[in-house]
This record gives sequence, structure tokens and C-alpha cells, in this order.
Amino acid sequence: MAGSEPVTAPDQHKPGHRKSGRIGAVLSAAVLVIMAFCGNHEGKVEEIWLVGLAAVLLIIVIGDAVLRRSGLRS
Repeated sequence: MAGSEPVTAPDQHKPGHRKSGRIGAVLSAAVLVIMAFCGNHEGKVEEIWLVGLAAVLLIIVIGDAVLRRSGLRS
């Protein structure tokens, strides 16, 4: 049976919605930034982590958009 059908992973059959993923990442980054500056933190470590994670999310979204626009990613 395996000789007649290609072997694929389950996530290849049904791709997710790219636009929903981008919107979710941007909203999550916004929530992280709001949490960083509206919390009752005494130290700066929490703020650094929250802003850093938000920046990483935004870099991933921007990098994905640039790669898709240049045709390096489908």
C-alpha cells in the first residue's frame, strides 16, 4: 500500500491560515508589551523578557513576510 501512495506528514494535508497566524502573533506581541508596562513589577527583568519575546514574535512575522514576498518561501 505504501508503494502507491506518497508518504506525507499530517500537517501537509491541511495548511493553516497564514493571515490568522500573523494577526495572532501581532496581537500576542501587543498583549506582552501591555503586560510589561502596565504590571506591578519592581524589577526590570520581567519587562525585559516580555518586551524581548514581543520583539522576537514581530521579527518572525516580518521575516516571514519578507521571505514570502521575495519568493524564497511558499
